[in-house]
Amino acid sequence: VKVVLGFLELALAFKFLSNADLVLQLHFLEREVFLAIWIAIFGTLAFYLFGKITLPHDSPLTHISVGRLLFGLLVLSFTIYLIPGLWGAPLKLINAFPPSIEYSESPFGLGGSGRNARTGILPDGAKSGPHGIIVFEDYNKGLAYAKSVNKPIMLDFTGYACVNCRKMESNVWSDPKILPILNNEVVLISLYVDDKRDLPKNQQFVSKTTGSEIETVGDKWTDFMISKYKTNTQPLYVLTDLEGESLNTATPTISYVSIDEYETWLKNGVSNFKK
Repeated sequence: VKVVLGFLELALAFKFLSNADLVLQLHFLEREVFLAIWIAIFGTLAFYLFGKITLPHDSPLTHISVGRLLFGLLVLSFTIYLIPGLWGAPLKLINAFPPSIEYSESPFGLGGSGRNARTGILPDGAKSGPHGIIVFEDYNKGLAYAKSVNKPIMLDFTGYACVNCRKMESNVWSDPKILPILNNEVVLISLYVDDKRDLPKNQQFVSKTTGSEIETVGDKWTDFMISKYKTNTQPLYVLTDLEGESLNTATPTISYVSIDEYETWLKNGVSNFKK
């Protein structure tokens, strides 16, 4: 039991290291490297459970119990499941834990043929985000583009290390009822509340809401979210018009919800914009 928990602790330790790497945007533990490490850890654990590897303090193993065999097969199956992720497979069962597909050496899959690939020229300041959705990370550029195409804005208050954010992107945004809306009906602006880049000195200030010093990009978006929407929840989604006013008056913000609830909220906001 101690050895198995030791392997699990090692795997989770790399998860926390990966969070730090994501927040600092160091690109040391990109998706492929992270998955390779997990494959090595859980593959070694499977060999240990099958008795192929022993440690100095282990008791002599004369046979493998049914429970240990079944657990070993489960771990081996999980290890095999991880392997296609090295080539861009979405790995929906655990997609919130490794770095996102965008944070990898091959964000569009090998040869640029993955489902996240987007053809054509992107608008100024935009990038190809989850599932090929056009995403802005600069609020002003996103607002300018929204005005040019006359579409509502969806603010996505997110975080590099936000597990629930990745779950929403993987399981909800990818749904056939949701993806066309995000691709065609709104302009998506993602604001990272854990972005550690320093703001220029002339843009740093003391928050009127919390009294804390706003020194980084993430601090700025956190303060914006708290002061305007009275919450510090991620993910947090807000549909606004081109003047920054919420389009869903009954439910101005929404967070980690089901596909159907998210669809209803999106359609109501888009409909209100068109009135």
